[in-house]
Amino acid sequence: VQLQASGGGLVQPGGSLRLSCAPSGGASSMAAAGWFRQAPGKEREFVATLSGSTPYVTNSLRGRFTISRDNDKNTVYPQMNDLKPEDTAVYYCATKSGILGSTQVSAYTSWGQGTQVTVSS
Repeated sequence: VQLQASGGGLVQPGGSLRLSCAPSGGASSMAAAGWFRQAPGKEREFVATLSGSTPYVTNSLRGRFTISRDNDKNTVYPQMNDLKPEDTAVYYCATKSGILGSTQVSAYTSWGQGTQVTVSS
């Protein structure tokens, strides 16, 4: 499955961004979808996942980040609010077989190309 991620960019601290991820070429749905991020010099870390329509956001980002999907568009949307400079990273979407998402990088079999998010004044 080829995934297309988009929506990144430069935003000031306190701002918001909505990313999106969809399979290209009319591929099958992403029942299990995950978002991860990787800052320079750091390992890829879990952000959020959807198991079907059930969201889960990592504890440290809960309250600022949410994740949802539009089934008609077969697209997953992480919404990031009150962004901070430490949120600067490349954000990746991923999918796996089945309906249950995972917090583990190794669980996912297909990845998008990543979209850069930079939070800076």
